[in-house]
Amino acid sequence: MTRATGLALLLSVSLSGCTTISDWFADEEELEIRRLAPLDAEFKPTVNWETEVGDGVDGYFSHLRPVYANDKLYIADRHGVVAALDPQSGDKIWEKDFAVFKDEGWKSSITNLWSSGASAKIAGLSVSGESVFVGTEDGILMSLNAQSGELNWSKSVEGEILAAPASGEGLVVVNTGAGTLFAFDSETGESAWQNESDVPPLTLRGISTPAISNGGVIVGTPTGKIQVNIIDSGIVAWETPITAPSGATELERIVDVDAAPLLYGGIIYAISYNGTLAAIELRSGRVIWKREYGSYRNVSLEENALYVVDNNSHVYALDRRNGVEMWSQSGLKQRVLTAAEPIGNYIVVGDKWGYVHWINKESGKIAARYDLGGDDDDESVFAAPLRVGNAIIAVTREGDVASLTTPE
Repeated sequence: MTRATGLALLLSVSLSGCTTISDWFADEEELEIRRLAPLDAEFKPTVNWETEVGDGVDGYFSHLRPVYANDKLYIADRHGVVAALDPQSGDKIWEKDFAVFKDEGWKSSITNLWSSGASAKIAGLSVSGESVFVGTEDGILMSLNAQSGELNWSKSVEGEILAAPASGEGLVVVNTGAGTLFAFDSETGESAWQNESDVPPLTLRGISTPAISNGGVIVGTPTGKIQVNIIDSGIVAWETPITAPSGATELERIVDVDAAPLLYGGIIYAISYNGTLAAIELRSGRVIWKREYGSYRNVSLEENALYVVDNNSHVYALDRRNGVEMWSQSGLKQRVLTAAEPIGNYIVVGDKWGYVHWINKESGKIAARYDLGGDDDDESVFAAPLRVGNAIIAVTREGDVASLTTPE
């Protein structure tokens, strides 16, 4: 059984987003999930602008998320379009198309741009300084000029790149579905090192985005561990299991740490799919505390609060110092929520049916909502909204991009 098939069996609707069910054929349970309770809104979100970038990610599973840097909003679609937008107006500053042309099995150079070509399968995007790093499911890592979009260099790796590249200390690091970390010189693309790790027979279709800090590369593994590699050599400094496989079948034993490690104050916060949230000391790998929450989405933090969206789309706020739960919100359960993004007095999540929801950080009460997708399954908000100033940037599966203002 392939990894993709395994995930389809496990999470055929909730993760991939490939299946759409209209109201005409939805059963009562589906209709109940789609119904939203009446809301006594604290405010009405303001739409600053809306635009389109490419064709989005369609029905594919994707972690592709916009990035704000250099006073620009960088965004990509799966097919191959990469663009830089003015975050105040939504106007395009530049746009490039990296779709790949194929002819009788021959694959052209990545520099050959064909808007009508085969999908580039872009899966991850990050920005560091004057470089935009793009990773694809075909194992291509590209460096683009952040001011013009021109290609600086490209490299191929073995395995799918399913998460955003990470950069720091002169290197760019990518994690692959084959369980290998690759590091390249961020200026030249020259290979620096690679490190292989074990991959179980069955895992989720997704990988942890690496984090670079304090001379180390921090990454979650499909074996339920947090691993730190020395950035100069790639050698493993330490690895700590935060969860362990259990159950009689391979499906029950999935323990992936797919969420990006969150580092704050010398503490790594990590969450596994099968139900463990842990705080780990960066220097030693010692587990400080553990709590039972399971998710494949990133954990977010502001001040002393951790915000977790679990596998059932329950939202929680926890004290980062001890893991004590401060509040929970179950009113959006089973709506396939994104990770939460803090902004002002709220955290913001998107859902499968194209709604963006604001949740009060103090009480956990749903404070406002905006219908970005028009209740269309294909217009679901699949990636965590992005904070830019006092605005939230939300993207749908069809490539619609909107800037929404939150009151200060």
